[in-house]
Amino acid sequence: MRFGYTLMTEQAGPKALVRYAAAAERAGFDFEVSSDHFSPWLAEQGHAPYAWSVLGAVAQCTERVELMTYVTCPIMRYHPAVVAQKASTMQLLSDGRFTLGLGAGENLNEHVVGRGWPAVNVRHEMLEEALHIIGGLFDGGYFSYAGEHFRVDSAKLWDLPGQRTPIAVAVSGAQSVTRFAPLADAMVAVEPKASLCREWDKAGGGAGDRKIGQLPVSWDRDSAAASRRAHEQFRWFGGGWKVNAELPGPSGFAGATQFVTESDVSQSIPCGPEVGPILKSLREFADAGFTDVALVQIGGEHQDGFLEFAEAELLPALRQEWGN
Repeated sequence: MRFGYTLMTEQAGPKALVRYAAAAERAGFDFEVSSDHFSPWLAEQGHAPYAWSVLGAVAQCTERVELMTYVTCPIMRYHPAVVAQKASTMQLLSDGRFTLGLGAGENLNEHVVGRGWPAVNVRHEMLEEALHIIGGLFDGGYFSYAGEHFRVDSAKLWDLPGQRTPIAVAVSGAQSVTRFAPLADAMVAVEPKASLCREWDKAGGGAGDRKIGQLPVSWDRDSAAASRRAHEQFRWFGGGWKVNAELPGPSGFAGATQFVTESDVSQSIPCGPEVGPILKSLREFADAGFTDVALVQIGGEHQDGFLEFAEAELLPALRQEWGN
């Protein structure tokens, strides 16, 4: 497996994220992913800078790590033609290190443009059209499109990288896998389900495609403090994406998780100073067939300590376990 670091825009401001990105590269991470949110999940997280500006800066302060959106929704807040332009620009700025991660989005971020929130089947239709538009623009030349949800009139990417930007798509079940595997270069999922990897390969993705997961951790020398922080800022994570995609704002997530206990969270998220629990959780992704996992350190002000821990202890242990 390859190991990544998450630039979580919901829990840190833009300058801090850029600084963490440079430090994560120095620590030895293979790639870095960025969330793309208009709002944090919970008010306690407290941030939501514009991910694409952050990524542009990160492309200039790093040299080696691959970069990726994890993930951008190209169906409401952004028109897919504009997403294609942003991705091509990022590929040029990063000298070919960028992967465009896409998904069907969450009400939390997309309702802000005042168009309501479509049913999941409609969102999947929209994402499929968006993938055709983005792919068509990546092909070069003038491109037009007339679909049920989107139109494109004679658009062209004038700054198109020589290396085609890979596209990864977030999936959560058989329906999304079957629909999107033939249209993408890599799979994104946050649960270590072997069925997703098998179905992706069967649906046309191919056994050689990257399967990119994500694992939240709450590192702290004080295990009790790590557990408290995980509950405060990440109790929304256990709701599952069918729930998380529908709630409209932080107050909704606060209400939906009011009865989630600290023990509930710490049982599903590695908390504390030890490598072992993180290794155990990553092994679930490896056994399921994932090729890459991006770690999320919970707590914006706790990144520096985590990155020191990652460089000194965590990443060497992971390299030894997986031999890379």
